[in-house]
Amino acid sequence: MKTKLLLLSVAMTCAFSSAAMAMTKAEHQTQKDSIASDYKINMDKCASLKANAKDICVSEAKGAQKIAKAELASQYDPTARHTEIVSMAKGDAAYDTAKERCDDLVGNTKTICQKDAKAAHVKAKEEARVVRVRAATGKVNNSMRKNANEEENEANYKAAAARCDSMSGSTKDTCVTDTKAKYGMK
Repeated sequence: MKTKLLLLSVAMTCAFSSAAMAMTKAEHQTQKDSIASDYKINMDKCASLKANAKDICVSEAKGAQKIAKAELASQYDPTARHTEIVSMAKGDAAYDTAKERCDDLVGNTKTICQKDAKAAHVKAKEEARVVRVRAATGKVNNSMRKNANEEENEANYKAAAARCDSMSGSTKDTCVTDTKAKYGMK
């Protein structure tokens, strides 16, 4: 009975361990071709659109391609650096698309939209750096985490300050004071 259980566990281990291995060159090339064809299909869908809708569609297609290429590189050569690159690609793609979506807006609403997009992008970049360090060392340096938090707070402060700009008088002053206190700005 124990022998059968041992053989079964060895067989299962062998079956699942092949999935964790890096891919072969042939598999890599097949995936690259698939990414290229998906990109072409997505760009063809964008061709029928007009104005900013087309710009958003193109941004989404380029972002999907960039993410897919980064994930492919990570699968082909799984390292902490490639994990960071995947996270950065996702953040960059989201930021580029968000900027395109903001183009439809005007005035302070557009400014707020852009600041929010920038804050989300900064947060994604800082998180990617923290993930890379954690993957490489197994722990996160406190000073690195503090720097990441400071960058995120600064970006969030700028977005919140842009919201305060639409106000006037004492309401604006209160908003600015509260925003500075919330994000630790002087």
